[in-house]
Amino acid sequence: MRRFILTALGALLLVVGLTPLLSLAQGRPVEVRILAINDFHGNLEPANLSFRLPNGETVPVGGVEYLATHIQALRRDHPNTVVVSAGDAIGASPLLSALFHDEPTIEALDRVGLDLNAVGNHEFDDGAAELLRMQRGGCHPTEGCLDGDGFAGAQFQFLAANVRTAQGKTLLPPYQIRRFNGIPVAFIGMTLEGTPRIVSAAGVEGLTFQDEAETVNALVPELRRQGVRAIVVLVHEGGLATGSYDDCPAISGAIVDIVRRTDPEVDLFITGHTHQAYNCRIDGRPVTSAASFGRLITTLDLTLDARTRDVATVQAVNRLVTQDVPKSQPLTTLIAKYVAVAGPIRDRPIGTLTADFTRDLSPAGESALGRLIADAQLAATAAPDQGGAVIALMNPGGIRADLTYRGQGRVTYGEAFAVQPFGGTLVTLSLTGDQIRQVLEQQFDNPVSGQNRILQVSAGFSYIWDATAPIGQRVADLRLQGQALRPDATYRVTVNSFLADGGDNFTVFREGRERQGGVGDIQALEAYLASRSPIAPDPAGRIARKP
Repeated sequence: MRRFILTALGALLLVVGLTPLLSLAQGRPVEVRILAINDFHGNLEPANLSFRLPNGETVPVGGVEYLATHIQALRRDHPNTVVVSAGDAIGASPLLSALFHDEPTIEALDRVGLDLNAVGNHEFDDGAAELLRMQRGGCHPTEGCLDGDGFAGAQFQFLAANVRTAQGKTLLPPYQIRRFNGIPVAFIGMTLEGTPRIVSAAGVEGLTFQDEAETVNALVPELRRQGVRAIVVLVHEGGLATGSYDDCPAISGAIVDIVRRTDPEVDLFITGHTHQAYNCRIDGRPVTSAASFGRLITTLDLTLDARTRDVATVQAVNRLVTQDVPKSQPLTTLIAKYVAVAGPIRDRPIGTLTADFTRDLSPAGESALGRLIADAQLAATAAPDQGGAVIALMNPGGIRADLTYRGQGRVTYGEAFAVQPFGGTLVTLSLTGDQIRQVLEQQFDNPVSGQNRILQVSAGFSYIWDATAPIGQRVADLRLQGQALRPDATYRVTVNSFLADGGDNFTVFREGRERQGGVGDIQALEAYLASRSPIAPDPAGRIARKP
């Protein structure tokens, strides 16, 4: 009798174990659902974000409590679901996450159900060792675990196919293979090759970043030897698309060339970096992006052919993370825990405004908020013992939020931090007048973005640029306090540590001599607001453009 029971049990286990193989033999297609986000940047709380619908209606979106609820609903009745991110899950984060070295975001995304995250450039903001801590866990090496308990690290897997150490090995796994009813699907993850040009030198020390398409193409034979035919690329690089958030009349930018150069064996690309929302086809293959900050989820429904073990069809849809659903209680509890610690710091008043300071650009490329930040940095470093600066320059990509007038115009530390969340420090260095001119010319020759990046300038400094002149000859009439800059004279210039290392491809800053470190950029802004409040926007333009 016992032998009969064991024989029957063995037969049952054999049937169960062979079910996926029987499914393949019978030719049944396998359905897989991918849920994708990108550029989350630690946006745990709703941040007054919205999306404009094609009919003109504006819908509030975002917040990890709502993101978790939407993902849970989209997983329902789809057992073969994988949740992925195309990079910048952390870094440039709001205070609630940044104050705790982005540990809250890692914990939140674990609760959301994230499975895989391709590294982005911001994952390297604090260096490779800190990124590895995000994966493996452990308290911060100098500040410990500020929330009072330990940090276990990410349950999801970071992927870094094109990032290699000095020993020639990938910093993190290049891909992960997931099996669905016996069919393997490979997810390759990587960041943009240009990461070293947009991250401080300390953040990428000892690492090399390889070409995106070439990296994928080199992995395809390896994957095929493992029986993989279905390949998904998660790449932290993207494009600029026209149209609404779920279509793509046209797209340009770096991702177009990457896709076209990538082996046809790759079935689809989930992208990021540009914070754009699009649902495109390039070279006949789906290419998607879900904007940023958890405002959208891309749903990609794949049908796998049981005979070829490859992707037969892909249906992609960008869905809004609306706030008309219940909040996820585990995420609400997590946020409340960190708010209790961070709240008093975030809500501390540091100054007052008389009007909005926004990032809205003039035709010449400067903003009221950019002028304010540059002025604050100059004030913090003008004294001889603080650097002796006469000019301050600020990169526009480092300005992440507006300062808006509310109530009595009060500005809190949390609001100021949202403007400059990178935790950079000020560096004052010596440049000649000609080197300053070369820096300004680099605003119009940016291989990373392909777009102009107009540096914001401090009071007393001015110049003119000509949009019709050849690149390298656009800047003229550089003046300091009304006097023309002399090409061979030396001037003390303050920038943040990101620019000082040549970030955003402003490589001339690396030539700066007699470097002197200063206070943190947020400390400079806080001190400026405290000493000059109430402060009004300076309406006077410092940069002129012709025509």
